[in-house]
Amino acid sequence: MKGLWLENNQLQLRTDIPIPEPPPGEALVRVLRAGICNTDLELIKGYYPYTGIIGHEFVGVVEAGADNLINQRVVGEINAACGYCRFCRRGQPTHCENRTVLGIFNRNGAFAEYLCLPIENLHPVPENVSTDAATFTEPIAAALEIQEQVKLSKDDRVLVVGDGKLGQLIAQTLALTGCELLVVGRHKDKLANLAARGIKTGLVDTVTDIYFDISVDCTGNPEGFSTARRALRPRGTLVLKSTYAGNLSLDASSLVVDEITLIGSRCGPFTPALELLATKQVNVEKLIDAHYALSEGLAAFEKAQTKGVLKVLLEMN
Repeated sequence: MKGLWLENNQLQLRTDIPIPEPPPGEALVRVLRAGICNTDLELIKGYYPYTGIIGHEFVGVVEAGADNLINQRVVGEINAACGYCRFCRRGQPTHCENRTVLGIFNRNGAFAEYLCLPIENLHPVPENVSTDAATFTEPIAAALEIQEQVKLSKDDRVLVVGDGKLGQLIAQTLALTGCELLVVGRHKDKLANLAARGIKTGLVDTVTDIYFDISVDCTGNPEGFSTARRALRPRGTLVLKSTYAGNLSLDASSLVVDEITLIGSRCGPFTPALELLATKQVNVEKLIDAHYALSEGLAAFEKAQTKGVLKVLLEMN
């Protein structure tokens, strides 16, 4: 089968990869569509040493291994857990000590014609959700994880720093809580997507210091972190929602003095993410900038790395 293979920080299109055989408890999924995300781009830069097929945002059709899902469109949670370690026993499989992670750690990913995942990781896609839209399930779930970690009310002042792909989804999901929300970034055209949905937006230099109860950094860069940090009131909460390729310098003393709560946030719940798509409470179509065939995968990555580009989708068929 064809697939985009990463090795020694070099991405190549291979046509000689064997079609995987699902082990017991797993399903074989024929991939229909997959989205390129910032984590994929950071893997190429060396964010984490990985060799294999990358990609983790996908929609596919089950072809074997799960009788109740055969020929159905599915999306899949990316962490494959062991089921018996201390984190699994606590109901925290995303932190399983023995986990593999689709396209990121010890498990071939979605930028190929086929993949395998545990059956329990798969979720049927509602009929009224398009295949393009369903590719956003994983990042929408990641956005919703913030609300799993932080209690939000209509009285909360919330800042989202970053107008990229993830920032756009986080903003849309947080807006549903009714909180006082501001999203800041550096790209007026991207911010316009959110403003059209009634979400207050602004450029980074409009942020008021010591004003917000909660700030979310979606930038993955030191400047974004600094903006999110200075915006917080004492005893505020800072959520880190991006992977940082390098080291991050911070004023730890000010975190102590202001009693700031710092939260890392990663994978989230798929069921409510699919519900938001099915009920059209989030708009993802405007975030799609380009479609490429899998055979054009290298060009797709060049497009995805272009400044200002949002989501690039790969079509496997």
